[in-house]
Amino acid sequence: MDPQTLREKIALIEGHRESLVQLLEKPDLGTLRIDVNQALEELDDLIEEFKITFPDAPEAN
Repeated sequence: MDPQTLREKIALIEGHRESLVQLLEKPDLGTLRIDVNQALEELDDLIEEFKITFPDAPEAN
């Protein structure tokens, strides 16, 4: 996979991060809250590692 395609995919994933945040704010999640929180943490780790690996990548925000 070329670097530009990878950047585009990461930007798309980063754009969907807010969906997990909104889901986490729902009061009726029950034990699913643990899974959503872990997914959010792993997504943040992935984005951080991508930015370290490709420091010239533009911000998706």
